[in-house]
Amino acid sequence: MPFYENVFIARQDVTAAQVEALTEQFAGIVTAQGGNVTKREYWGLKSLSYRVRKNRKGHYTLLNIDAPAAAVIEMERQMRLHEDVLRQLTVRVDALEEGPSAMLQSKGRDRDDRGDRGPRGDRDRGPRGDRDDRPRREGGDRFRSDRGPRDAAPASTEGDAQ
Repeated sequence: MPFYENVFIARQDVTAAQVEALTEQFAGIVTAQGGNVTKREYWGLKSLSYRVRKNRKGHYTLLNIDAPAAAVIEMERQMRLHEDVLRQLTVRVDALEEGPSAMLQSKGRDRDDRGDRGPRGDRDRGPRGDRDDRPRREGGDRFRSDRGPRDAAPASTEGDAQ
């Protein structure tokens, strides 16, 4: 039988338990048609790139499916009819992934590597020094702190010339 990966997004209003019930319902459709759901992953509530049916967030779930095409077609039909499913995508793959998906692996990596700044973070910029140790810029120092407000502009001498 062919292998499929299905990801569906449920509305943000439903609870995680209701999303799990949806997952069970769709897996039941596949098993009733002679297929098998080998992996179910709940990715959590995530922000959507754009609003979908007035929702800004959605519950993401992945299903790895080993089933005939008719079972997948029926599952997709039920997903389209269900009001809590915003979007769904099914892709036929050559082999199903073992272990956690890339989405779950990235969650673990982000938590463990917060101190790592990547390839640029290991360069030492050296001591910055105090601001007073820096050389003064030539010109353009209109706002120096050693000049008072009266020294900022020369006084007008138009009235004194007459």
